Amino acid sequence: MSEPFVVTQANAPRPLNVVGEKITVLASGDQTGGYEIFLQDGPPDTGPPPHSHPWDETFYVMKGEVSFSLGNEHQLAGPGTLVHLPAGTVHWFRCGPQGALMLSVTSKKGASQLFAAIDREIPPGPMDVAKIVSVITANGVTPGPMPAEA
Repeated sequence: MSEPFVVTQANAPRPLNVVGEKITVLASGDQTGGYEIFLQDGPPDTGPPPHSHPWDETFYVMKGEVSFSLGNEHQLAGPGTLVHLPAGTVHWFRCGPQGALMLSVTSKKGASQLFAAIDREIPPGPMDVAKIVSVITANGVTPGPMPAEA
């Protein structure tokens, strides 16, 4: 059973560096007993390569624009847009020219461990694709096919 908790700017955990994005784990699956909540702050042109995972994921764009690819569909999401991805959906996104700020929620534990592993094992700088694939697959994520525009 989870316990009540409050996250403020003063006690929030440090943002994790996840492929250029700063992701703050506001609520982990360990804390909630299930779902997870994140604040995602992405500079321009950042975002993950195509992938899927065994948890649902929902993004709410608070600032900027984000280009989402959901399977074969593309969607430009501005402030106030909610994007929901059922588990197993191949997806990727790119933050727009002014960057973006999003709140994201997952349906179960997994993403917080993935983000912590990427922060710990992938240094900033040029992307080491082989290393990223190794880390994400070890954390339950399946790489998707790389489109020309990803």
